[in-house]
Amino acid sequence: MEQRGDHAVVLGASMGGLLAARVLSEFYRRVTVVERDVLPTEPVNRRGVPQGRLIHSCLARLVQVLDELFPGFSDDLLVRGVSRWDDGDLAKLDWSFGGHQLVREGRSVDAPRILSPSRPMLEYAVRQRVRSIADVTFREGQDVVGLTATPDRRRVTGVRVVNRADDSTETLTADVVVDATGRGSRTPVFLEELGYDRPREDEVVVQLAYACQLLRIPAGVIKEHMIARFPAPGRPRMFAMIGYEDDTYMVGAGTMAGVVPPRDHAEILDYAAELAPRRVVEAIRAAEPIGDVVHHRVPSNRWRRYDKLHRLPEGLLVVGDAVCSFNPIYGQGMTIAAIEATVLRDCLRHGGSGLTRRFTRLAAKHVRVAWQTAVASDLALPEVPGPRPVSIRISNACLEPVMIASETDPVVAGQFMRVVGMLDSPLRLLRPPILLRILRAQHRRAGGHSVHEGSDGRLVASA
Repeated sequence: MEQRGDHAVVLGASMGGLLAARVLSEFYRRVTVVERDVLPTEPVNRRGVPQGRLIHSCLARLVQVLDELFPGFSDDLLVRGVSRWDDGDLAKLDWSFGGHQLVREGRSVDAPRILSPSRPMLEYAVRQRVRSIADVTFREGQDVVGLTATPDRRRVTGVRVVNRADDSTETLTADVVVDATGRGSRTPVFLEELGYDRPREDEVVVQLAYACQLLRIPAGVIKEHMIARFPAPGRPRMFAMIGYEDDTYMVGAGTMAGVVPPRDHAEILDYAAELAPRRVVEAIRAAEPIGDVVHHRVPSNRWRRYDKLHRLPEGLLVVGDAVCSFNPIYGQGMTIAAIEATVLRDCLRHGGSGLTRRFTRLAAKHVRVAWQTAVASDLALPEVPGPRPVSIRISNACLEPVMIASETDPVVAGQFMRVVGMLDSPLRLLRPPILLRILRAQHRRAGGHSVHEGSDGRLVASA
């Protein structure tokens, strides 16, 4: 592969940072990852990823990119005991979106495979792969305190870092700097110090608050691979449960729009009693807790619009949550970081000239799809404040018949799952064969038959 420079520096050993480092190693002689934490040598949580203690799901597109960048990655996860759903059996998925429960009978041949590693296991596996790349070096226990630039400030030339152990300062020169430091990124401040504008921020306030706990449940007790009850209009509450490796399950329960979330294990059980099948509640009640209940709050979806800035210094890229942080209940964050890594690879394949502008604009197109999906879902809840543009209202109106059809039609449900997994564009729901099935479901509904969730989580038809 033709080299684009001597040295690339990545700020943050987050998922976005690790994947960026993997791509950059193809095009730069050396890659340095600067991380404020001392990284663990086992699949355990670390301070810099507090959300690692919370419930996570791997969207299908994320796993696809990981297999592309690290051949055999999925097989490695399976060897480590990671759970999976790959037989299309819809009885093993218990998903409800906006009050519509996806069909739980039959099989879907089109639905994507789902792998469910815990967040510490996933990051550990990726980190091991990146550490094995000879030209990638990790600088741990270091804070980034500023950017360096050419005298005319048109190009970033490196970063200033401080060693947390002894407060010594060092400048790392670089041909390109990638900020993957997450939602708390200081790049807007660094840009201002160089005489540039801060990016504007698009924001939708959701006031998400939730509680999670890791449990051990004997194999075979829980039949479902995943249970997910997303908020619905009039019910801004949610519950989810995912099986991880070693017979562990993560349960999560929470609220949006400022409603008080569960405080402890007993209140998580109350949420489960409201939103999950009775047998699942009993399994949670009898489970062995692994650690305490962990709480998390996310005030908003926030998109820093670097793509809208008229001026940006060359040699600076921003990825992952440092650009856009989503409502985490949709699981889009790591997947967008993975997609951005593929965009970076494609941009570098076409040369190094104008990299910052090309990457920023192309990455924004993918961010926009995820943003519109997340924001439309949030604004479908009347409890979430904010304007409802015509585009959002149309999007939600078009999605409603899709969800109605997904209650009974495995083919529509499978296509919807591919869109949710970010494998397919939402436009795939408009293909004639899918539209025909959606229209048939509408016709059956108009004929006086409806489908709703029963108390045991299965579908109940009524006239």
